[in-house]
Amino acid sequence: MLRQRLASAAILVPVVVAVFLLGEAWIDAFVALVAGLAAWETFGLLAAAGYRGFARYGVALAVAVVLAGAVPASWRAAPPWSVVDPVLAVLALGWLAAGVGAFAARDPREGFAAWVATAFGAGYVGLLAFAARLLADAPTLPSGAALGGLGGGRGWVLVLVATVWAYDSFAYAFGRAFGRRRFLEHISPSKTYAGLVGGVGGAVVVAAVAMTALGRSPVEGIPAGVLVGLAAQAGDLAESMLKRAAGAKDSGHLIPGHGGMLDRIDSFLFAAPVLVVYVALVAR
Repeated sequence: MLRQRLASAAILVPVVVAVFLLGEAWIDAFVALVAGLAAWETFGLLAAAGYRGFARYGVALAVAVVLAGAVPASWRAAPPWSVVDPVLAVLALGWLAAGVGAFAARDPREGFAAWVATAFGAGYVGLLAFAARLLADAPTLPSGAALGGLGGGRGWVLVLVATVWAYDSFAYAFGRAFGRRRFLEHISPSKTYAGLVGGVGGAVVVAAVAMTALGRSPVEGIPAGVLVGLAAQAGDLAESMLKRAAGAKDSGHLIPGHGGMLDRIDSFLFAAPVLVVYVALVAR
């Protein structure tokens, strides 16, 4: 298993780095692809849990929501996007269309269940739209910032990725080394308080380093690291709850040793909105 995980990481990490260096358009396309794969796995889990939705339509809607998040601010300053945010417009119209499609079900209970499952699946994975919005709208970096060459969007996305990965890595290491007392075992039996504390601590340290590289005060790494770390843990637990309901160990088998795509991005689904709100309220 460890050999598989290392081999997969050796392939995936260079791909992610290459996409990141190529620029915003490539990142948006990559995030949309990830969203499509994760959404397909999500609808498979929902079906296994007894909530069968309109899977193909839900996948398309999730991807559309993510792409709507990538609409640049300059476009949103003019009609029609100056009247309604593109993410909200796509999501609302998509949910309405799913509801109308559910009318065709002979049993209203089945139709309603399909509507709810489709709305949830698309909206859940569609949370990646916040990562796309962070890329599009993040504040510019001050002159002299170590990562100034990346620009504000990629710089803040790097904060997101590095902080979430730090939380996951430190939580795993501290949980293995010091984990005794567990929490929320009915959802995920491997989660420990030691892992939680270690993960948050690691997230704070990495966030502080990243903030410094963005030309900001390292003190900002404390609230950002805590918030993003806790959100990452909540995102992991949310997916675990879905897998428990479906009776599945992994969301899929796409990545040997790592499970499915949803298993890799579950933390980001909750962490991305939290960091966007933090940037909007504090980091402008």
